[in-house]
Amino acid sequence: MNKPVSQLTIHMVTSLDGFVAKNDGGVSWMHSTGHYPAGTELTEEAIAHFLEKIDCYLMGSRTYEQALMLGWPYGDKPVIVLTHRQLTSSKNNVRFYAGDLRGLIKEDLKTQYQNIWLVGGPSLVQDCLHLQLADSIVLTIAPVVLGKGVAFFKQLDQEQQLSLKAVTAYQDGMVELTYTINK
Repeated sequence: MNKPVSQLTIHMVTSLDGFVAKNDGGVSWMHSTGHYPAGTELTEEAIAHFLEKIDCYLMGSRTYEQALMLGWPYGDKPVIVLTHRQLTSSKNNVRFYAGDLRGLIKEDLKTQYQNIWLVGGPSLVQDCLHLQLADSIVLTIAPVVLGKGVAFFKQLDQEQQLSLKAVTAYQDGMVELTYTINK
């Protein structure tokens, strides 16, 4: 029997104008105040069911610090934090890593986990796209225009073709776009 193919999914929440954080790193704007009654209702049960499918999270150190401040939504799933800083964690499921990104993903994570989610930040996303390590992108667009901040995509050195897989509009005004990365 063939082992299912491991997938690395980039997930990012952005403002309509493409920012993932304010200049000070703030993300309070992510709590949507939009209203779209025809959209999908996002229940706690649906969220819990979805999160059960994720095997491992990958993130940068700033995303890690934000997650700690926001109440740590990752439970006890394995979390790998890419950083060159000396960080510590009281959580047993958190591992810090400062080595080769390609080796980490291809030789370590993709051999252990089926559904890996990269949840931030922009530099890590760009590195994964540049190295062609990601398989899909889930982009959640919040109904807000920030005007300035930390850009999701600063500058990639290559064009990347995507195939739209799904679109979901939520009652809170957020829209989720799911793309497969064409390789």
